[in-house]
Formats: sequence, C-alpha cells, structure tokens
Amino acid sequence: MDLSTKGTLLEALGIDIVELTADRVVATMPVGPATRQPYGILHGGASVALAETVASFGAAANVDSQKYAPVGLEINANHIRSKRDGVVTAVATPLHRGRTTMVWQIEIKDEAERLICVSRCTMAVVPRVE
Repeated sequence: MDLSTKGTLLEALGIDIVELTADRVVATMPVGPATRQPYGILHGGASVALAETVASFGAAANVDSQKYAPVGLEINANHIRSKRDGVVTAVATPLHRGRTTMVWQIEIKDEAERLICVSRCTMAVVPRVE
C-alpha cells in the first residue's frame, strides 16, 4: 500500500502514521494552531479527521488496493476531554472486517494516556475507479 500524504488533510493537520498493520493503526497529531478551535482547545473535527484517517488506513491494509478503495461511510465520536497543546495519539482496531464494509474502533489519547475521544468508523469497500 503506497499512499502519499503530500498535499492532503493529513499534511495540513500534521497527522503522522507511526504503525500500520491489518490489525492495528497508530497515528499522532499535534495540538496547535492548525487543530485548535477558537476557544483554544483541540477541535472536535480535527479529532474526527484523525479517527477517520486511521480507520481508512486500516481498511486499506485489509484489501487489494489495486482493485478496491475503502471510503468513509459513517463515523461517530464522543469527545471526552479537552486538550490545549501537545500531541494526541489515535489507535484503531477492527471490530468487523467484511467484504463490503469494515467497522473500526478508535481511541484518541494524550501523552498521559488519558482518553480524549472515542470513535467508531464504518468504512465501505468499493471497487477502484481509475
């Protein structure tokens, strides 16, 4: 799987994939000007973007990328704790890996392992269109 992040939302938000297997994806994201909302805390949308990113990479690691592309179908998130600076880490694990859909559980934590956000993302597996 060769996915470039140059010029993407991942680059804009500073998301870095640090572990990628078919069973687990780990990514980090800085909490700073690009990811904060006007009150100075981590924007919920940035957390959701991070969650969908790790779910997408995980789903991609489970399909033949020459034939199929995983795309987000549904995502939900519960924002548990706020964060003003530093780094958050997302860990995604599969709950269901089907032929046409996959469901991923994502936990986003801070440097002290405190839960910031929990999310579940359903990915559709669709034929690749060139």
